[in-house]
Amino acid sequence: MTVRATSRGAQRTSLEGTRAEVLICGASFAGLAVARELAASGASVLVLDRYEIGERQTSACACPTPWLEALGLSDSIKQELPYMSFTTPGGSVRYRLPWSWSAFDYRLLCQLLWAQCGEARFETAKVESVGQQKADGEIEVITDRGTISAPLVVDALGWRRVLSSPHYQPPEAPLSRGLEVHPDHDGSGDALDIWIERSIVRQGYGWRVPAGDEARIGVGSYDPVQHVKEPTVALAERLDRGAVRYQGNWFPHRLREGTEDQIFFAGDSAGHCFPLSGEGIRTAFYFGIACGRELRAVVEGRNDRAAALLSYERFNAAHKRPFAIALALQRLIPALPPWLLTAMLSLIGSQRIIDRVFGWYLNQAAPQFVDAIPAKATAPADQRQALKGASR
Repeated sequence: MTVRATSRGAQRTSLEGTRAEVLICGASFAGLAVARELAASGASVLVLDRYEIGERQTSACACPTPWLEALGLSDSIKQELPYMSFTTPGGSVRYRLPWSWSAFDYRLLCQLLWAQCGEARFETAKVESVGQQKADGEIEVITDRGTISAPLVVDALGWRRVLSSPHYQPPEAPLSRGLEVHPDHDGSGDALDIWIERSIVRQGYGWRVPAGDEARIGVGSYDPVQHVKEPTVALAERLDRGAVRYQGNWFPHRLREGTEDQIFFAGDSAGHCFPLSGEGIRTAFYFGIACGRELRAVVEGRNDRAAALLSYERFNAAHKRPFAIALALQRLIPALPPWLLTAMLSLIGSQRIIDRVFGWYLNQAAPQFVDAIPAKATAPADQRQALKGASR
C-alpha cells in the first residue's frame, strides 16, 4: 500500500500551478467516498483538506453497521448497538432495530477508506475560494498553498459550502448545532440512547453513544440560536459522567443543490445530513459514491462534464421527498405535548412497526448502493483524451 505523508513545516511547499483531472476538496466521509469510486480509473486525483486524514473528528461517529460492512470498514467499529432507547418526560421506550448502529474510530475509518482510494494524492491545504473558470473548462481553486486547477472539482468541505457564493452564515442559515463530550466508559450498554426533553433542549435532542472505552454524550439543537454547552454538561452530569474532551459543529438540516457553476457538492456542503436525526455520515457516503460514479464516467470517456453534472443533480433532487418528510417531522415533534409524544413512541413499539419504520429510514440511503472497489478502466487511452467535453 502506498504511504502518503502529509506535508508540514518546511515541507509545506507551494502548490501554485498544480493541475489534476479531479480535485476533491475535503477528506472526510464524502470526499473519501468520491475518491474511492475513482480508484484504478487512471485519472490523476488530488484530495485537499486543512487537516491530515482522520485528524479532526466532528461528529458522534455512529453509522448503520451494514454501511460499514459494505464499505469494508468493519475494523473501525468500537461497539455495535442493536437497540435504540427514547426518553421523554413521560417515560422511556426501547426498540430492537432491524439493523444495528456501530460507534467507530474516526481516524481508523478514514485511514481504511483512504487505503481504498488507489493512487489518489493527498495534500494539506486550506481551501479558500473558487477562482476563475478558464476557456478550456479548467476551474481554479484558491488555497493557502497556491492556486490549483482541474476540470472536475468537488466541494466536500462541509456546511460552509466554500466553493459556492454566498456562503451559509449561522445563525440565519438552516443549520443545527451540536456539542458532545467524551468521558471514559466501561464498554457497557447496547443502545444508542436519545432524550427528547424540553428541559434539556427546547428544539432538539440529547444522545449517548457507547463507544467502547468512551461514551459520546451530547446535545443537538435544531434552533441555531440556542447554545448547547450547558445542556450537554447537564446531560453528562445526569449520567454521572464528566464533561471532558469537547467537540462540536454545525450541521445542515435542509437539502441543497448538488451542483453549482460546474462544481459538484457532496456531504454537508449539499445538505446531505438527514433532518430530524441529524445523521450525515451514511448520506455522505451515499452521495459521495454517486458523485464519484459520475466523475468516473467522465474520466473514462463514457460521458462529459455537462451530462455528469445534470445526472448528479437529478440524483440529488430525487431525494427531496424523504428529506422534506424528515424536516417536517423535525418541526412537528418539538411542538407536540410531551404526553402525546410519549404515547406515539409507545404505539410504534411493536416489532413489526419498528422494522417497517426503521427499514424505511435505512432505505433512503441503502447500503446495497455500495459496489466493490471499481475495477481498472478498460477504455482505450484515446477514448479518455483530456476529459472528453470537459469545457462544455
